[in-house]
Amino acid sequence: MNGLDLQMAQKVLDGQPFSRLVGARITAFGDGSATLEVDIRPELQQQNGFVHGGVLSYAADNSITFAAGTTLGPAVLTGGFSIQYIRPASGRTLIARSVVVHTGRRQAVVRCDLFAAADDGTETLCAVAQGTVLPARN
Repeated sequence: MNGLDLQMAQKVLDGQPFSRLVGARITAFGDGSATLEVDIRPELQQQNGFVHGGVLSYAADNSITFAAGTTLGPAVLTGGFSIQYIRPASGRTLIARSVVVHTGRRQAVVRCDLFAAADDGTETLCAVAQGTVLPARN
């Protein structure tokens, strides 16, 4: 895990102004995986009452990058990612769970499943994403 733990990961996330704006939090971190959660509220919805696709993309991007950071080290950048929306997201909480599929010397490939959790805790898959993360070089 390269010296990082859940508390440090949350500190890094809190250092991102946009993450603070959406109220994101890291709820799991380590061993090639990361989970990011965002409470669903009206400000994050589109005109039909579903979570805006940009919020889902944000959650996938950050979750993918944090998961890769557990294998590549803390200084990483998203190289690119794609997302496929499966169904509209609504409920209480957006959950982005990412797992590293492969790590090499120059990049990590990470898969992310995005769920919308209802008040009773039932989770519905709403999108899947895959990304490439690179070590940051100065």
